[in-house]
Amino acid sequence: MDISILTDVGQRRTNNQDYANQYKNKAGKSMIFLADGMGGHRAGNIASEMAVTDLGAAWVSSEIETVNQVREWFANHLEDVNRRIHLAGQDDEHKGMGTTLEALAFVEGQVIYAHVGDSRIGLIRHGEYRQLTSDHSLVNALLRAGQITEEEAAHHPQRNIITQSIGQKDELEPDYGLVTVEADDYILINSDGLTNMLGPDEIRDIVLSDVSLEEKAKTLIRFANNAGGLDNITVVLLHFNEEDAA
Repeated sequence: MDISILTDVGQRRTNNQDYANQYKNKAGKSMIFLADGMGGHRAGNIASEMAVTDLGAAWVSSEIETVNQVREWFANHLEDVNRRIHLAGQDDEHKGMGTTLEALAFVEGQVIYAHVGDSRIGLIRHGEYRQLTSDHSLVNALLRAGQITEEEAAHHPQRNIITQSIGQKDELEPDYGLVTVEADDYILINSDGLTNMLGPDEIRDIVLSDVSLEEKAKTLIRFANNAGGLDNITVVLLHFNEEDAA
């Protein structure tokens, strides 16, 4: 598995509230986290970094090596970090801080992931991009209920309101997913600063272009900035080979 992790502040923001990193545990298994923070002042920065680093530290100290163990690990640790960030967000300086979270592990030839918020995980396979996660957002709820169209959703004034985040008072209800890896698969994890600027066809064409993995990631960010760069942009791009699939 090859991986490229890149982040950019974008064209309109003065600070970057996204945070992403990769960690390996004692069994040599990789876990990748991507968080997009929210909150005034530096609160969003703190929430996203806290979620990633706290979960990363817990992963590094584990000996997990099976899909079932990862699923159990998610159940145990995501709610823990949710409560810690909620508690930290009670003081005036960090009031209401929170973050989206994508967490993804590669074990036993499979990708298992957890999803909270409106950052996304997508699969590029056989020349097609498929979004694996469903946004926890007000606009997506309206769309799924048939109350608005996809075109209306793309320009809805409340499209940035999310219905679930790490740091909320209520208990989390993360979405989980599992994908069996095939040779030449790409997995893209990104903050909404990318997918609010680029459509699935543009993303697919860039990922399938004949350049290095790092250059693909750089191009995704460059195109998002050229389209307006309205938010921070973070991209985690993974490529799986035949050995990974075997």
